[in-house]
Amino acid sequence: MRTIRIVGRLLLVGLVLASIGWVLTHRSDLSPGAIKDAIAGEPLAPLIFVAAHVAASIAFVPRTLMAVAAGLLFGVAGGFFWAMIGSTVGAVAGFLLARYVNSGLVEPETLPRLGPLFLKAEEGGWRAVAMVRLIPMLPHPLTNYGLGLTRVSLGDYTIGTILGQIPMTVAYVEFGAAGNEALSGGANWVLPTAIGVFVLLASIFLPRLLRRRD
Repeated sequence: MRTIRIVGRLLLVGLVLASIGWVLTHRSDLSPGAIKDAIAGEPLAPLIFVAAHVAASIAFVPRTLMAVAAGLLFGVAGGFFWAMIGSTVGAVAGFLLARYVNSGLVEPETLPRLGPLFLKAEEGGWRAVAMVRLIPMLPHPLTNYGLGLTRVSLGDYTIGTILGQIPMTVAYVEFGAAGNEALSGGANWVLPTAIGVFVLLASIFLPRLLRRRD
């Protein structure tokens, strides 16, 4: 039984590494426009997008790229809804994958430099997860896998992920919707662009303000 578990973990790690390798060798094909062209017009376009977003979360494709693609595909409201669904399900998948593969192999608090951060995340619960999500420099998949090594509960992780993802998702979906409007020759691209810039700036400065408050 133990051997089967070890083999299963190794296979999962191999699949993740293979998917990352594929992404690295096909970076030129992974643009919001290319994603839109591949999905637009499909009867199950939203579900295909969500599945692609989950795979992207596991394979280190930037969440911001998928949010822009959602704006291009579905507009502001639909883009935000489906981008949030995809990023949340993808985040949970990465979290559970890391937790399953680790399963006690690595004690997170013993890791150099990262150990204290993991302990703070465990103590802070969903608030700490939301704060981490608000930091734009941290790659989405890396955060998923890293938090999966901690003892943060799945509920706290999911709530914090949803709340922390909102600002960046709004910003980049707005950019995607504005780009789609501009490409189609419409004149209503200024407002989505302005909203996207405002929310993006707010998401950059909000973590700093919250840290000062604490």
